[in-house]
Parts: sequence; structure tokens; C-alpha cells
Amino acid sequence: MGHEAAQPVVKTDNRPKQQPRYNVVLWNDEDHTYEYVIHMLKELFGLNIEQGFKLAAKVDNNGRAVCLTTTLEHAELKQDQIHAYGKDELIANCQGSMYATIEPIE
Repeated sequence: MGHEAAQPVVKTDNRPKQQPRYNVVLWNDEDHTYEYVIHMLKELFGLNIEQGFKLAAKVDNNGRAVCLTTTLEHAELKQDQIHAYGKDELIANCQGSMYATIEPIE
């Protein structure tokens, strides 16, 4: 009988790796009403009217607000949906949708 060399024990981490997270940031402008923002947040993010109002107020007061923290692919989808949402019909000189960016979370 030959002596078998002991196989080294290799520890594997089978836990799923956490995907990097990204914030979808909505930026303030003077071309959209609270009603527009609240309706858009309800339709695109599933927020109720109270949540939508709070987020709209945050955008208005701080110049920006985080709408969602998610994976890059989902953040890009939400950003595209915001940019495609269309203009505010309540403001005559509204040129189009609101502006959103994606920021990585450190």
C-alpha cells in the first residue's frame, strides 16, 4: 500500500456575492409640479401619495433625493423610466421629463 498525500483542505465560500448597490437620484428643477412628481413616483416606484409627497418635498428642499437603492441593472431601468416619463402637462413651458442619475454606494 502506498502512502496517499493528504489533500489540502480548501475552504469555499458558497454564499452568494452581494452585487454592488446604486442609488437612483432624482434632481430638482422648476419645470415639474408636486403632482407630477408624486404621480411619477407612484407609477414607477410604487410609492403611496404620502411617501411620494415626502420624496417630492425632499427633492424640492435639498435639490435632489434618492428614490431607490438597488442593483446597477435595476437602477438603469428606473433611470430610463424617469427620463421617458414625459413632460408635466400642468406646466406650459415644461420641456420634458425630470432628470435622474445613478450613483454607486461606497
